[in-house]
Amino acid sequence: MASFPLPLAELFGHWGSYAVYAVIGIAFGMTLESAGFGNSKLLAAQFYFKDMRVFKVMFTAIIVAMTLVFLSSSLGLLDYNLIWVPPTYLWPGIVGGLIMGVGFIVGGFCPGTSLVGLATGKIDAVMFVIGVLFGIFMFGETVGNFATFFDSSDMGRFTLPELFNASYGVVVLSIVVVALALFVVAEKVEAMVNERPQQVLPGWSKPAAGALVALAAVALVIGQPSNADRWQAIEAEAQAKLNNREVQIAPAELLKYIDDTKIKIVLLDVRDERDYNQFHIRGALHLPLEKVQEKARELQFELANTVFVTMSNDEAAATEAWKILKAESLPNAYILEGGINNWLNTYAAESLGEDDRVAMKQPDQLAYKFNAATGSRHPAAEPSPHFLNLKYEPKVILELKRAPTSGGCG
Repeated sequence: MASFPLPLAELFGHWGSYAVYAVIGIAFGMTLESAGFGNSKLLAAQFYFKDMRVFKVMFTAIIVAMTLVFLSSSLGLLDYNLIWVPPTYLWPGIVGGLIMGVGFIVGGFCPGTSLVGLATGKIDAVMFVIGVLFGIFMFGETVGNFATFFDSSDMGRFTLPELFNASYGVVVLSIVVVALALFVVAEKVEAMVNERPQQVLPGWSKPAAGALVALAAVALVIGQPSNADRWQAIEAEAQAKLNNREVQIAPAELLKYIDDTKIKIVLLDVRDERDYNQFHIRGALHLPLEKVQEKARELQFELANTVFVTMSNDEAAATEAWKILKAESLPNAYILEGGINNWLNTYAAESLGEDDRVAMKQPDQLAYKFNAATGSRHPAAEPSPHFLNLKYEPKVILELKRAPTSGGCG
């Protein structure tokens, strides 16, 4: 089972995890200062091609981190699904990037580097930070006026492998090679613009570049773990929960959480379309089993108080869907105990009788017949509140998400 990323709050407690964040932040700031990122003149020189250190330092950090992340994932040391990848909002992102780029050129800082300059007492950085804080305030006060555009063109967790329809390994190796080639170009551009001889690279740079390409190639050869590989890594613990009936929740418990405004319930109905149209719980999403893994990426963006419940006619297909979701590291995933058939047994006694039962000729078959495709219009699709008094054994325990909730600018 993958060990990283580490659950810092569980390992060190609330304040202990803050101490870790502080140490990382200080180290990050020291690194930026040592690279000259606290000097607005050096940063602005990037845009005039006089000093390309911003490009070289930041892209070095990106390709090294990227290579180590995906190599660790390939080796099973890191669960990539627990790493936060900000969702892509295409047009708002382009506009925001242009605004930030203009601000970078005019002010000589980005938000992260301005704090580095502030820490070293630079007056221009102090003024920039004041401007950033004012901009944050104004954005918060006015975002409601352009909320539609701000939330538009949502592409979810969209990365380069999806864009180019290529494997992560191919993309990682390609970016490393292209970045290293651009470093050479950047050195030539600097020399040309500054009308000076090209600087001699340190002796360790070529072996370091070769080692990085080699590591990226290893990640490509090994490949990223499949859903089956990830399930195999957690199978012992997860299968024990299945066998001990720890994740199969009774219809009464599900109804309680559907009625609870403090909890968000996502109902995933993995039956075929015919059975779903015959009857489904109100609000249930029809999600064929073959699309569960793809949907899991989107479900990662749900709020921390979300409980996911898979359901089929009995528990067979729902259990397979649950395994896929758990292998994709989705927290708070459960199975409807006894499936839709048990739900109907519990809540449809007044509307469905023995004459409506069908002979069970195959597994995971709908146990009742309907004269029409009732969908969620049947009374049992939204049971009466008096059913909330039914007794059940509580199973749901909310897990905390282990991934961070935002990113930032260096």
